[in-house]
Amino acid sequence: MDFRLTDQQELLVATARDFLARRCPPDVVQALAHDDRGFSEDLWKEASALGWPGLLIPARLGGSDGSWLDVVVLLEEMGRVCFPSPYIQSAVVATSLILAAGTRAEHERLLPPMALGDRLCAVALVEESAAFEPEALTLRGDVGSTLSGRKLFVKDAHVAHDLIVVARGGGGFNLLLLATDRPGVDLLPMETISGEKLFEVVFSDVEVRREDLLGPPGRGWEALVPSLAAGALARSAEMVGCAQRILDLAVDYAKVRVQLGRPIGSFQAIQHYCADLVRSVEAARYLVYHAAWKMEAGFPSTAEVAMAKAYAGDACLAVARTGHQILGAIGYCEEHPLHLFHKRIQAARLDFGDPGLHLETVAQAIGLA
Repeated sequence: MDFRLTDQQELLVATARDFLARRCPPDVVQALAHDDRGFSEDLWKEASALGWPGLLIPARLGGSDGSWLDVVVLLEEMGRVCFPSPYIQSAVVATSLILAAGTRAEHERLLPPMALGDRLCAVALVEESAAFEPEALTLRGDVGSTLSGRKLFVKDAHVAHDLIVVARGGGGFNLLLLATDRPGVDLLPMETISGEKLFEVVFSDVEVRREDLLGPPGRGWEALVPSLAAGALARSAEMVGCAQRILDLAVDYAKVRVQLGRPIGSFQAIQHYCADLVRSVEAARYLVYHAAWKMEAGFPSTAEVAMAKAYAGDACLAVARTGHQILGAIGYCEEHPLHLFHKRIQAARLDFGDPGLHLETVAQAIGLA
C-alpha cells in the first residue's frame, strides 16, 4: 500500500484547500448553520463547477472516474472548514447506490445532472429506533400498494430533488425513487445542535408505481450495504479533517498564549496534550486511507470501514474535547470556530452507525461474535 498522493490528488487537495479557505470561512459556516437551507446555492454551484459532485461518476455519464481516495482527501478538506453542503448524501451515498442498483437507463437519466450538481438525492432509511439493521425497518412499499409511514433523520431532504426510500417489499427490500414534491410526501425539520439539516419524512398514501423502483424488486438491501459503508467512510474522512483543524488551532494557540511569562506550549503537559492529538489524527487518517484503498481495489472492506468509523468517531471526539482544554475559555465562545468542528464531529460520529455498531462488525470479522 502506497498512500502517497498522486499529482492529480495533490492538485485536488491544493485547489480544494484554497477554494474553501477563501469561500467558506468560519463566519460563513456559522451563518449558514442558522439559515433554513443550511448551505449556499452559490457556493454549491462553484464547488460543482470544480467537478466535485461527479468524482464517483463514470466519465461517460459526465463524471470524472475518480477513486475512493480522491473522495476521501476531498472530504478531509471539507472537514477542515466544516463545509456545509449535501455532498455526502448526494454525491457519495445516493450516487454509489444508484450506480450499484440502477439500470443503464436509470444511470443515464439520473447521474449526468448529479455530476453537474444540478440534481440532488437523499437516502431515507432509518425509522423509530434509528438503527441500521434490516429488522429495524418496517415501512412497506410494494408496487401497486400505497406507502404510509415515516423515515427519520433524513439529511438535506429539503434541498433534494429525489428521495431514495428503503422499504420492505418484493420479498426483501425495495428502493423507491420518489420526488420530494410528490403528493403525500411531507418534510418536517428536526432540531439539531450541529447546524446540519435533518428531516422527518412522512408518507401519506403515496402510490407506489413500477417506475418508482430503483433496480429489481426485493434486491435493494444488497445494493444498500456498500452504499452505507461509503457513507460511513465519507463521514470518517470528514471527522479527520475536523480533527486536523482542531489540532492546528490548538498548536497555534499554544505558541502565542502566554502564561507565567512564557507560551503555554513550552509546558510539558500542553506538549503531551498536543502530541496525543497528533497521534489520534494520524491513526484515524491511516485507517480511513486503508479502508478507501481496499474499497477502490475491490477487496472485502467491511471490517476496515468499521474500524475507521469506530476509531475516528472516538478519537476525533477526544481531539475536540482536548482542544477545548488547551484553548480554555475562548474555545467555548461562539466567536471562536472550535465549537463548529466539535459539533460536526459529534454529528458525524453517529451518522451511518455509532462506534458501538461498528465495533460489533469488527468483532464479527475476527470471529468473536
